[in-house]
Amino acid sequence: MDEDLLLALQLQEEWEAEDEQVRDHPPRPFSLMDDAWELLDPNPDVRGLFLQFNETLFWGRLAAVEVKWSPRMTLCAGVCCYEGHGGMCSIRLSEPLLKLRPRKDLVETLLHEMIHALLFVTNNDKDRESHGPEFCKHMHRINRLTGANITIYHEFHDEVDFYRQHWWRCNGPCRNRKPYYGYVKRVMNRAPSANDYWWAEHQKSCGGTYTKVREPDNSSKKCKKKDDQA
Repeated sequence: MDEDLLLALQLQEEWEAEDEQVRDHPPRPFSLMDDAWELLDPNPDVRGLFLQFNETLFWGRLAAVEVKWSPRMTLCAGVCCYEGHGGMCSIRLSEPLLKLRPRKDLVETLLHEMIHALLFVTNNDKDRESHGPEFCKHMHRINRLTGANITIYHEFHDEVDFYRQHWWRCNGPCRNRKPYYGYVKRVMNRAPSANDYWWAEHQKSCGGTYTKVREPDNSSKKCKKKDDQA
């Protein structure tokens, strides 16, 4: 038998064997959390994701819900705000926090807030801090269907601390107490004062004075620029 024919028969056997293996073990479809998405779609359109999830996971119930980025929200990754009557609400996602995180965290944060929106639309549940049986039921359902790992809380402490660059420290006894050791850290340049809900208790239990000990590098430059223009 000629060598070319032998080679052709050998290749045909290999191809048939590969086809049979694919039929017996078909490739697993990507879950929402598949690592491949980080390369295929690292910066997804959140509105597009919302529309997809609404149809596939929320029975199209969230058509009246708005979703948008918040460029100023730095204390939490997402929030569901309830506006007016008739099931109107808005999901806001933290651009400063989520832009530092993998795509997976964006998807899970969006799904978390969509569950809150669903409970509001269907049950008029406006308590976004509530993660009771109904919330957990949908959380487990979606995790099971998609491979996601939606959790009750999605606070990214490292990123939140990154934006808290205005620091004050008390000179009283509380500087030796856990867990804060007298520190108050904030995103905005707002000193501790009677406007804080905990101020009266601090004055009673400590009575110390807060002094600023750290600020962003560009803060002093901004102040100098204002002084020069005055």
